[in-house]
Amino acid sequence: MRPFSTRCLPSFLQHPRKVRYYSTAAKGTPIKHDANTTSSSTSTEMSNLKSVQLLRKDSGMVTDSAEVASKGIKRLQLPVGLKGFRLLYHPLYNKDTAFTPQERLDLEIEGLLPKTYLNIDQQVDLELERLRSKSEPLEKFIGLSALQDRNETLFYRVVVNNIAECMPIIYTPTVGKACQLYSHIFRRTRGLWITPDDIDRIPEVLKHSPNQDVRLIVVTDNERILGLGDQGCGGMGIPIGKLSLYVSGGGIHPSHTCPISLDVGTNNETLLNDPYYAGYRHKRLRGEAYNDFIEAFVTAVQQVWPRALLQWEDFHKNTAFDNLEKYRNRLPSFNDDIQGTACVSLGGILAALTNLNTTLEDQRIVFLGTGTAGVGISDLCRLGFERAGISEAEIAKKMVFLDSKGLLYHSRGNFKGDPQKTQVALQQREMDFYGFTGDADLVEVIKRVKPTILVGTTAVGGSFKEEAIREMAKHCDRPVILPLSNPTSLAECTAQEAIEWTDGKGIVASGSPFDPVEHKGKTHIIGQANNVFCFPGVGLGCIVSNTRIVTDSMFLVAADAMAECVSAERFKTGSIFPPTPELRKVSAHIAKAVVREAMRLRYGRIMKDEEVERAVEDEMWDPAYTSYEKPVDVKL
Repeated sequence: MRPFSTRCLPSFLQHPRKVRYYSTAAKGTPIKHDANTTSSSTSTEMSNLKSVQLLRKDSGMVTDSAEVASKGIKRLQLPVGLKGFRLLYHPLYNKDTAFTPQERLDLEIEGLLPKTYLNIDQQVDLELERLRSKSEPLEKFIGLSALQDRNETLFYRVVVNNIAECMPIIYTPTVGKACQLYSHIFRRTRGLWITPDDIDRIPEVLKHSPNQDVRLIVVTDNERILGLGDQGCGGMGIPIGKLSLYVSGGGIHPSHTCPISLDVGTNNETLLNDPYYAGYRHKRLRGEAYNDFIEAFVTAVQQVWPRALLQWEDFHKNTAFDNLEKYRNRLPSFNDDIQGTACVSLGGILAALTNLNTTLEDQRIVFLGTGTAGVGISDLCRLGFERAGISEAEIAKKMVFLDSKGLLYHSRGNFKGDPQKTQVALQQREMDFYGFTGDADLVEVIKRVKPTILVGTTAVGGSFKEEAIREMAKHCDRPVILPLSNPTSLAECTAQEAIEWTDGKGIVASGSPFDPVEHKGKTHIIGQANNVFCFPGVGLGCIVSNTRIVTDSMFLVAADAMAECVSAERFKTGSIFPPTPELRKVSAHIAKAVVREAMRLRYGRIMKDEEVERAVEDEMWDPAYTSYEKPVDVKL
């Protein structure tokens, strides 16, 4: 389990002489480890202290010092000054009513809390009662956000124990509404906002983060939030939600994370005309000024947090690809909309093919949508085809794209200047192979290509028409149909429609959650192609390996690992994704694959195979309280 480090604390809570950790021996004699008093050796000493185990792996609660002594549980002595009401307002350390009577006395919070002591399990039950008493998803979102801002350990224990129930609240689909209403539901700040006015002082802004041992950043410029478009400063809901899933799904400690909004303005007139809009009230930054701003941001991250993994999130298609390609070799970084979506989609496809006793090289894929998600999926599929030994000429025949105007082919000529469309458009030889003479809609493409897999990333609700799906079912015994757009209102078709139009033969997974579908006496579980089955594990693997580059091959092995987590029994229910409650197991499995791939490429730390297993497991934080020692006052 991941040890806790005081380097993650705000600077006003840090002092090299103030932090002491105790490991209780069998006889109850504390073995004291003091941080050195000289600043030159602080870093080394703090690094050594990170090996001290501070948090328990189980969710049990230590109730008194006798139990601590008898069990040999390690205890944390809080930084000087972090006591009394200040302790209760620190979300990383606050335990609410779970402070024991002795802790309340020692930490000077006696009288600041109601008398009754509740352990963490009782607190979880109480929070669930509060959550379930709310009828509106947005109210549940606000309630869980308030808990996160008050007591992060309890928040994550609630989420980890009830991930299937909580994930749709803290992330999609509810987070979309929260982003739209962000300025009106804002309660308490979290993360960093950086505007063009800060371009010359971004390092200083980064140093204002309450977490300073940052290993993982999720950053957005808010331009393409889910399928909702430009949401201005409200896009911050996405990095916050994403990092909540990194922590709950991947075990990355919250003190090592930082959500960032690059608030470069908005072209959303509704927001600009809102008198309560909280963001940078200017038109969106463009061109060289935008590029210079991104360059300044990346340079600052390298300077302040040189070990941090950076995840680009919800950028416009063009800037998403540009930023990814420009910076992927300068610092460990990836774009979840491109690579994460590709990973989870290919993972689901591979799980389906494995259980159908067929392989990727035998498939033909039609894509409806040419945005970051669709092109990203095709790129990773291409890597999979190449790994299987398929020639470039054959790969070109296996993937066919349509955009809003129909079949995408080079001589069509009305998409020039779009490098992603140019990359995936059919050449004349593929047109001739399938007998296309010009424009074609989805039905015509399906008739000619006879795909085994249909992928939708249009963000246009209902774009998979009944005729097209029925046509696909005519030539394919078990068609794989992936309406991946979210939120639910933007899905290419509903799960019910896909099952009915294929007469129950379709293997259906969606980008948004759908209820199980009953068809002719059989219940079909609809797996959600949620990137959460990918990015927590990839992020964890990158952090454990300390890789200097995040490669596409890491996402390919992550897709393999995710597919391995879908059992034959699970597939029989209709789902090609693991059960959500198994998310942490899936993330650990993916992380180990990523670490091994980083080792193969010589981009990360080198370990023995058995050390990989232990390193991943040790890095994963399990939200549980630790016992606090009485603080020792030290005069400066």
